[in-house]
Amino acid sequence: MSPLAKAREVFDIELTALKAVRAQLDSSFSAAVALVVAALKQRGKIVILGIGKSGNVGAKIAATLTSTGSTAVVLNSVDALHGDLGILNDGDVLLALSYSGETEELLNLLPAIKRFSVKIISFTGNSKSSLARHSDVALSVRVPKEACPFNLAPTSSTTAMLVLGDALAMAVLAARGFTQKDFAKYHPSGAIGRALLLRVGDIMRAGNRNAVAAETLSVQEALLVMTQARSGSLAVVSARGKLVGVFTDGDFRRHMAGGGSLLALPLKKVMTPKPVCISENALAVEALRIFNERNIDDLIVVNARNEPVGLVDSQDLPKLKIV
Repeated sequence: MSPLAKAREVFDIELTALKAVRAQLDSSFSAAVALVVAALKQRGKIVILGIGKSGNVGAKIAATLTSTGSTAVVLNSVDALHGDLGILNDGDVLLALSYSGETEELLNLLPAIKRFSVKIISFTGNSKSSLARHSDVALSVRVPKEACPFNLAPTSSTTAMLVLGDALAMAVLAARGFTQKDFAKYHPSGAIGRALLLRVGDIMRAGNRNAVAAETLSVQEALLVMTQARSGSLAVVSARGKLVGVFTDGDFRRHMAGGGSLLALPLKKVMTPKPVCISENALAVEALRIFNERNIDDLIVVNARNEPVGLVDSQDLPKLKIV
């Protein structure tokens, strides 16, 4: 089997495994979400416990939960026996990961954990295992087989745990009413932070880079304004300075194809009325959404009085590192 064929086989096996785990979802999942939400509401946290590959998956689940506003920490099973169990508090939720449900290091901790007033949620492939029996809620991650040719190396099973962890995090996010603005607070840096924390007013072209002209101005004069601003579009305003339209390079080319004395015409005859625009106080991520949905190159920025105060050019976004 070629490497490419092998890769596709692994994908197929793991996709089949995920569909199998999805089919096993039942009311226990809703119960798990309720336990987590209740704990977080009381200022508790999610403590994640796993050994080996399950522990690695647990670290990623903890990171996803924390980044979406659900406080989560990882508890090392060995260190827990030597004092780190102090990270666990009454009111917390323990998320225990073990495909077999019989991992010795994890089971050795259960008597000590039971001394705390905590709820235990487990991800396991064996619903009759010791871990499942000692859990308040046991979620099944049983898969038909591993992608490993010997059916030994954790592959499909760890993928299933990872996806179930994502599902839990997203369901908790929705149940708690976590918003995009909340998300921004936890991602102040990087591309996500720039996209979520920056306002349109922070990234727009303004001043002499913002082409604006009255609707009575001729096309010839408007082209000069656009050239001076080095812009491919121009905001058209009424006598009161309110946005009424937009005139672009594309508009110019389309009207030129129709012949006639285009250059002498006033902008109100050739502009596109009621253009797409955005508030200067909107988040930059909103501008990204509009560009993706409307397939436009420029986005006019207006203030509270519907006056054009800037322009967001799609070509600027890569340089601003918010895409």
